[in-house]
Amino acid sequence: MNSDRIAGNWKQLTGKVKEQWGKLTDDDMDVIEGKRDQLVGRIQERYGIAKERAEEQVRSWEGTL
Repeated sequence: MNSDRIAGNWKQLTGKVKEQWGKLTDDDMDVIEGKRDQLVGRIQERYGIAKERAEEQVRSWEGTL
C-alpha cells in the first residue's frame, strides 16, 4: 500500500492503526491525517523507538493490508 492509498483510505484505516499501535490517540490520528511520515513520527514518539524501527513496523503493517 502506498502513501496515496493510505491518505485516501485514512478514515477506514484509523481503526486498524489504533489496533496495531494502541498508544496512539484520536488526537494523534487527527494530526497524522493519513500522512505516512507523520504516522512513523508518532509511533517513534509514543513508543520511544528509533525512526528505522518505526519505519520497519509501518512497512510490515502495510504488507498486511
